[in-house]
Order: sequence, then structure tokens, then C-alpha cells
Amino acid sequence: MSSPVAKNTLYLTAASIAQKVLAFFYFLLLARVMRPEATGDYFLALSITTIFSTVTDLGVTPVVIRDVAKVPERAADLIRRALWLKIPFMALATAGAVAMSLLLGYDSTVRELVLVASLVMLADAMSLLFYGVLRGHHTLRFESLGIFVGQTCTLLFGGIVLLAHPSLHLLVLALLVGSSFNAIYSARHVVAIYGWSVLRPRFDKAAIRSLLLAALPFALAGMFVKVYSYVDSVIISKVIGTAAVGVYAVAYKFTYAFQFLPMAFVAALYPGMSAMVGKRDTDGLTRLFDEAVWYVTILAAPIAFGLWAVAADAIALAGDGYANAAPVLAVLIFVLIPIFLDFPVGSLLNAANRQATKTAVMGVTMVINVISNLLLIPAFGILGAAYSGVISFTFLFVAGFWFVPQVIPKYGFARLMRTTVPIVLSAAAMGIATRLVRPATGFYLALPFAAFVYAVMLVLSRSVQRHHLAAIVQLIRRKTAYAEDTALHD
Repeated sequence: MSSPVAKNTLYLTAASIAQKVLAFFYFLLLARVMRPEATGDYFLALSITTIFSTVTDLGVTPVVIRDVAKVPERAADLIRRALWLKIPFMALATAGAVAMSLLLGYDSTVRELVLVASLVMLADAMSLLFYGVLRGHHTLRFESLGIFVGQTCTLLFGGIVLLAHPSLHLLVLALLVGSSFNAIYSARHVVAIYGWSVLRPRFDKAAIRSLLLAALPFALAGMFVKVYSYVDSVIISKVIGTAAVGVYAVAYKFTYAFQFLPMAFVAALYPGMSAMVGKRDTDGLTRLFDEAVWYVTILAAPIAFGLWAVAADAIALAGDGYANAAPVLAVLIFVLIPIFLDFPVGSLLNAANRQATKTAVMGVTMVINVISNLLLIPAFGILGAAYSGVISFTFLFVAGFWFVPQVIPKYGFARLMRTTVPIVLSAAAMGIATRLVRPATGFYLALPFAAFVYAVMLVLSRSVQRHHLAAIVQLIRRKTAYAEDTALHD
């Protein structure tokens, strides 16, 4: 990879991380000011539109990225056909979101918020396509700047609303400000490359049919992710109420805010695995997969056990009214271990051209998630949604890992355990020790204590060795065509 593209990839990863960090702290501020009932209405409206956001694209953008990179001379026609395809999809998604808010009998506030949030969804759909074109064109610096500036616009507008005149409608409008900026900004740079004519949709029956067929696997995967990411909030709202959604949302945000951590690593992992699969380098692929498993486990385990130990303190940062989110966070945070472990599994299966297998596993995971939420939320309240998350994401990882030996012969669960168990036990010891000393040290002093205990336990368990560190440095330097957001859960 050339130096400019490498820098662009680094900038995009850094901007994505900054955007997610800003979004997390903005949500904490919103939760403190708006309290559970209003926070629940806000989060529920966004959950409904996010479920339907996949319909606005149906897997078209990944195909556009791939084909623009492969055949740049035909990019303009491809973009125009993609636009023609996306416009009816966007209308369908908006109708679906609004219809869902009506059919489920939500009050006028939620219905109005869904309507405004649908505009956010449409703006995001356009920027997704245009940034995809720029990715295929190997121009990532504009997206890096755009996502950061867009989030900053939302934060500034939303911050003013929260301080001057708290209003749910204006807070969703704050999201529209950031999303509109990205839609206009990304379109402007695509026009600069291909001219204004690229914004004119073009109908071509044969080409659009081909585009749809190529996009289908991406569409299914995206749909499955959105449903099992947000259906819990919809079920909570109908079984318990929107105030419970607000309480659950705080635990949810704390948990899934950490998915940015493996982003840069996974962006480098996929091309490395693809190259080794192509060369049939089984030994190299085994070592690389081992290193990937080690890396994600050493990140996920301390976060899970650390937040378990200080769940009540973490939830207190969101202000009054959210105390019931602490036990939810103490359970839900453990989804990070299977989620992080699924990153290398997904990369391996995709590198081995087993996307269909991975998509099928995600589909079954969605079904398990919906059924378990329907059963557990009435029985355990919002804690049932946390149990459901742990069950479904554990299945997602285990079912995906089941196919790993078909790509790496003889790589089974025994080898996985040898890598992961010492790290998990080290993190568990850290979590227990932190929970015991927390009453004496307080929240803030407990954090460096936890880091010290974890480091000591990793050394004692021989979980960290010099070759691990060297391998990670080498992997991050590997070539990659473009960075892609591979989050399993939004």
C-alpha cells in the first residue's frame, strides 16, 4: 500500500475512534439532562430507524466500493445506477419506520421523533454511498474529516439544546445537522471527481439486477446485525415502557462504546489472512489467527471484568434515575468477550470466501436473539435483555468458530482455550480484587489498581510474551486497501 493510502487509513481509523468517543460522552450528557423517560423516547426512536437503515442501502455500498476500486473508468455509471436503486429503498425504509411506530401503538412523541430521525437515516444513506465511492477511489481523508466534523456539529448543536432548552425534537434535529453536513460534504467531493452528472440517477435493468444480486449477501448480513442490535429496545418498550428503555440504553452505550478498540487491528487483519489463504500458507495463517485471538482477548477480558467490578460507579456518571442499569451493565458487558473474539473468526471466514457461512450464522443469531428477548424480558425485565445479548453473541462466536477447522485444519477449541483461558482468568482475578478494594479506594483510585493487578496477572500467567508484541506491531504495518467499520453491534 502506498504511503498516502496508509496515512488515509490511519486518519480514518483515528477519526472513527474520536467520533465514537465524542458520541459516547454526548449520550452521557443527554442522559443526565433528559432523565430516563425522555432518554428512552430518544433511544427508541433511533432504534426503530436504525433497524430500517439497512433497507436504505441493501448492501449496495460495499459492492460500489469494490467495483469502483476494480473498474474506476466505469465508476460514474455505477454511482448513477446505485442512486436509482437507493432512492426507492430509502422511501421504503422511511415508510417502514413510520409504519412500525404506528403499528406498535407508540405515543405522538415517539412517532414524531421517528419521523425526524427518518430524515437523519436518509442523510446517512446518501453519505454512506458517497463515502463508499471515495473509499473505492482510495480517498479516505475526506471521510476522516467529515465524520469528525459531523459529530462535532451534532455535539455543539445538541449541547446548546441541552443547556438552553432541552427538547427531544431539537436533539434529534442535532443529529440531522451532523448527518446533513456529511451528506453534502461527501457529495461535493464525489462531484469534484466525476462531475455534476453523477448525481443523476440512471435506470439500467440488467446492470441494476446484477448489482442487486452482488449486494444480497451484504444486505442480509447488515439486516441481521441491525435487528439483533436494536430489537431488544423495541421489546422492552412494549413489555415494560420507554422509561425502562432509557435505563437500558445507558448500560447498552457503556457496553458497545468499546467496539472501536479492535478497529485498526481488524482493518489490517483481513488482507493478511486473505494473502495467506491465497498462498495456502496454513502455518502462517495459524500463527496469525492465534495472534489475533490473543490480541482481542487481552482487550476484551479486562474491560468486561473491570466494568463488572465498578458497574455502579460507571452508571452513576449518567446521573440520577439510572441505578437499575448497574446490574444490567454487570451482565451485558460480558458480551464483549464473544464479540471481540468473533472479529478474527469473521475475518478468517471472509478471507476464505465463506461469507455465506458467516451470513447464515448471523441469521440464526438474529432469530435466537429475538426469541430469547421475547422470553427473558417479560421474566427478568431489562436484565433479561442483557442475558439475551450474552446468549446470542456467545452463539455467534461459537457457531462461527465451528467452521474454523475447515480453513485451518486441527485448530479446535482446545487450542483456543490455551490462548484465552489464562488471559480471562487474569482479568477475572483483577475484577474480583478491584471489587474488593473499591469500597476503600473509591472509584478513581480503583482504576489504576485494576490496571496494575491485570498486568501482574498477565506476567504470572505467562499470557504476554515478547513475540506477541512483535507480532502485533508487524500486523498493524500490514497492507490494507481501506479501513472498514466491522462492528457487530452498533
